[in-house]
Amino acid sequence: MKARMKNPAMVLPDAMKGVQNLLKAMHQGGVPQRTMELVHLRASQINGCSACVHGGVASAKKAGESDERLHAVAAWREAPFFTDAERAALALTEAATRIADRTGQAVPDAVWDEAADHFDEEQLAALILMIATTNFFNRLNATIQEPAGATWD
Repeated sequence: MKARMKNPAMVLPDAMKGVQNLLKAMHQGGVPQRTMELVHLRASQINGCSACVHGGVASAKKAGESDERLHAVAAWREAPFFTDAERAALALTEAATRIADRTGQAVPDAVWDEAADHFDEEQLAALILMIATTNFFNRLNATIQEPAGATWD
């Protein structure tokens, strides 16, 4: 498989600079790296972005994530491997990624309140930026049909 074109963030270098600034900022928000990787992976699974799922698994493993937990991310509600804070982050990820699935509140108060019980404002900001940036890249990759394992040249 081959992508339709180079990733738009690579075609327009100023776009990549902006994304790199977002990534830098979100990783300074105090959320454990493994949690950020789980959030990225879950959003990418929901959106069916093979490139981001592939890259997300690799990044999570590099951050120390176990195969057991990575295999269970899609079924995190039924898996005993996640902390309450990670569950709150994954629920927030699902709600913020699937905003078109609901009428009324995109992110229900119960989901928000649970996340806010585990993360302070800076951490919530980092999580929201990770969710939004992942969704951004999922949409780019889906549009250009970026295959799993592709490298940006």
